[in-house]
Amino acid sequence: MVDGARAARNGLHTVTHGTLLMLLGTLVYVGATFLTRVYLVRTLSLGEWSDIAFAIALAGLLASVGTLGLPQAVARSLPFAPGDDERRTIVRSASRALVGSAIAFTGGMFVAGLILGAYYHDAALAETLEAFSVAVGCSIVSTLVICVFQGFEDVRPNVVYVQILNPAAFFVFVFTVLHLAQGTVAFVGVLGAYVAANSLMIAGLALYVRRHLPAHLPSGPRAPAAARRLYLFAAPLFVVGVAGFVTGNADLLILSVYHYSSVGGYSATLTLARLLQIGMGSLSYIFLPVATRFVREDDIEGVQLTYSTATKWVALTALPLFFLFFFFPSGSLGFVYSAQYTGTTRTLQILVAGAMVSTLVGPAAATQVSFGQTRLLLYNATISAAVDITLAFALVPAYGPIGAAIAWATANALNPLLSIVELALLAGVHPFQRHYLLPVALTAIPVAALFFLVPVAPTGLLLPVIGLAIAGIFIGIVLLTGSVDHGDALALEVVERMLGRKLVLLRRIGSWRVRRREPGG
Repeated sequence: MVDGARAARNGLHTVTHGTLLMLLGTLVYVGATFLTRVYLVRTLSLGEWSDIAFAIALAGLLASVGTLGLPQAVARSLPFAPGDDERRTIVRSASRALVGSAIAFTGGMFVAGLILGAYYHDAALAETLEAFSVAVGCSIVSTLVICVFQGFEDVRPNVVYVQILNPAAFFVFVFTVLHLAQGTVAFVGVLGAYVAANSLMIAGLALYVRRHLPAHLPSGPRAPAAARRLYLFAAPLFVVGVAGFVTGNADLLILSVYHYSSVGGYSATLTLARLLQIGMGSLSYIFLPVATRFVREDDIEGVQLTYSTATKWVALTALPLFFLFFFFPSGSLGFVYSAQYTGTTRTLQILVAGAMVSTLVGPAAATQVSFGQTRLLLYNATISAAVDITLAFALVPAYGPIGAAIAWATANALNPLLSIVELALLAGVHPFQRHYLLPVALTAIPVAALFFLVPVAPTGLLLPVIGLAIAGIFIGIVLLTGSVDHGDALALEVVERMLGRKLVLLRRIGSWRVRRREPGG
């Protein structure tokens, strides 16, 4: 087994570097998507926006099914494979399966447009679903590309083409179309802009594959037996992927059956709640291949160190948003969208509660994939999906968006909670150590008490100022309580290497509180 300190440093370098790049890309993605959605919400009619929100959900469902469980299987199998011959087989087998799947599911989405448009007597909905059929195929193919490079611990194609180019191009295209056209022509132009942005993304990914894949995986012989192992490993992950999508979207789809007019408002509110999960999503993406490398080397201590350290700092990205959205939902909705959406405050509070729980436990599902615990993942995802569907059918008819929010929040909190309990019991991996729990508790409890007891209703630019203040409180408490472990010191070294300079001031502030010890000491 490799030296523990060196392995932890290398793992944290990859996690920190990859997570920061992913966070950068995610911030651009969220910013561009936010601007686009706000612009669409303010420009299109509520009915037109509801059609687009429904199309996004349905396209996501078909794309989730169409990936066949292969993305995570590929991302885990590539670093776990002992040689390039098996890696070549993994890439080729996944490519054949997913390209064929992309073609089939694109056709399926197009047919769904014809059927659902006739069912709802909505020509605009039919046009929207037909246009978004392109998104299904593009999503499956782009997922194939980024999961291959994820297996090689390369986040650049995901960051550059999926998270930056695609949403940025869509925003530019939408702004141009809506600035030049009005009415039905503008709506059709928005659909064309979506198709154009996805096509541009695929062209960029194709160029990246041609230029960079040979460097990771030169041509040579293959190991045919690896294909069977890949498909066997992917089989339960296929169910996990579909169930995971159901957990995140079944409530919206069921809402569209009983209260279609509420889909647009609920989707806009759900978008805010999902902001809490962007840091964890970035961490999970790069953590999977890194944790797999640790598991392959039987370095469970490295997994634990990296997990707890990374989860603590990712919590920093979610806490300020949680407090703003939970305690000032009306102001937050009005700041992002308009007064038209301030009636969904209770829905937002319920959604962010579930999102916060899922963030605080860390990248549990990705870690289970690295340990090969696919059967447990299957059980967890199935249970969570069943809870989402059951609660949605029980609550949505009577309570509308609030019932959908309860279903989403419950299911999205349950899934990672099951995973972290299993990881703690079976592998001894969890984030709940003093250096993580102390700053979270000492930030959350006083801030929550203050907002409960002091009747304030901030609006406008005061909201982000309050969010930054909460983040500053968290960092200050980390330093004042000595909630800094060996992993934090290694992470700081990584950031300094990325910047090419020593962060002298930060070292001086925190050096007197850093407990200098080796991992596990």
